[in-house]
Amino acid sequence: MAPHSRASSQLPVLRATASTAQLTPKGYPPTPVWAFSTEDAATIPGPEIRVKAGGRVTRTLFNELPEPTAVHWHGIRIDNAMDGAAPLTQAAVPTGATFDYDFVCPDPGTYWYHSHNRSREQVARGLAGALIVEDVEPWLGLPGAASRELTLVLDDWLLDEDGSIVEGRWDDLHAAAHAGRMGNTATVNGQPYPVFDLRPQERVRLRIINVATDRIMPINLPGLSPKLIALDGHPVVPRDVETVELAPAQRADIVIDAPVSASTQIGLMLDTGRGNQVELASFNIEGEPMAAAQETTRPLPSWTTRPRPDLSSAQKEPLLIEGGAMRGMTEAMYHGKTMGFRELTSHGMAWAFNGVSHGMDEPMFEAYLGRTILMELSNRSAFPHGIHVHGHHFTILTRNGVSDPHKDVRDTVLIGADEVVEIAFVADNPGKWMIHCHMLSHQASGMMGWFKVA
Repeated sequence: MAPHSRASSQLPVLRATASTAQLTPKGYPPTPVWAFSTEDAATIPGPEIRVKAGGRVTRTLFNELPEPTAVHWHGIRIDNAMDGAAPLTQAAVPTGATFDYDFVCPDPGTYWYHSHNRSREQVARGLAGALIVEDVEPWLGLPGAASRELTLVLDDWLLDEDGSIVEGRWDDLHAAAHAGRMGNTATVNGQPYPVFDLRPQERVRLRIINVATDRIMPINLPGLSPKLIALDGHPVVPRDVETVELAPAQRADIVIDAPVSASTQIGLMLDTGRGNQVELASFNIEGEPMAAAQETTRPLPSWTTRPRPDLSSAQKEPLLIEGGAMRGMTEAMYHGKTMGFRELTSHGMAWAFNGVSHGMDEPMFEAYLGRTILMELSNRSAFPHGIHVHGHHFTILTRNGVSDPHKDVRDTVLIGADEVVEIAFVADNPGKWMIHCHMLSHQASGMMGWFKVA
């Protein structure tokens, strides 16, 4: 679908535009950002989009930025032409042009949308927002469920002392060859250290989204009896959790129970390693106590739209991850030429899938429509990676040869250094689909490919 004039569209407009946001505490200057907006002012994060499962999202992207952009609707099993994965499924939308997105959201859950052109810069500047697909039948208010919900969008910013975003390091290969471009400032829903009010004994559903470009976020909710009920939008059997580790792009739905006593402030904590924790936000417990929710947490309704993989006739495909600092790689293909690691880095490449850096010239593999794909993801690097598969959700089967006890269904899997993870999915969505690391510095420096379903 080619861009067209703004006047030809009758859809609601989603603008990508320059704006400012108060990412630091009051008293500091606002930060120049790039942001999404509707008819109102641009916001960080972008305006939350809500639709019921089976409903349509319709938006005209109007690009007011100084460079081309596109919107990827992360985690939605979407029509290929609407995936927003420039340049594979569409051309990036030039400055002043528009593009119509019109697609069905088949599966309920917590999702998000973000720029998919020069993502490591454009997402880091603020181009991200929540996309919530509600269950057709109500869950809130039922016995064992929550009384209400909160969407918490977690982000990570690299800011100068004056509050502006650090420029000139978007193509920093040293950072890209390590864990990625890390920030020094965290926000929740675009705010530093926000406070959320809970009533004593209130049960609330948190929809937590990590939209950071590179930072893995292990989240703790001490004193709130957290129970995990969904990952990447897909329901799980409710289970107690102490820490939920979210790679960039991953989501978790967590039910929390406020304590009985009022006037208690409880932190949402980020584990920064070596026993250190940072408070990202807090919950203020006050007001009249609510009737205690029943002890058993009500599960979310199961999906009915996703086919189950058939491993008896699966097509086996490897995904070998190599490169980065401390390990490197002997050589890899880049634009059809075999290069040594030093030559690859001269082209801004530090990573490879199956011996190919930034393999967008031809598909990694092809699959017939309806075929089960069994992928072995083997990480031979010294760093973790969040591997995202577009257009599909997959089942995690094993880690390092050991059967995964939960068989969680996800669209992004975090694979640690030297880990081997097996995943399986049914290639039921025709088209060309990206697969890449969602540490966006890693993606831009080589960890990107695609596969074809026909």
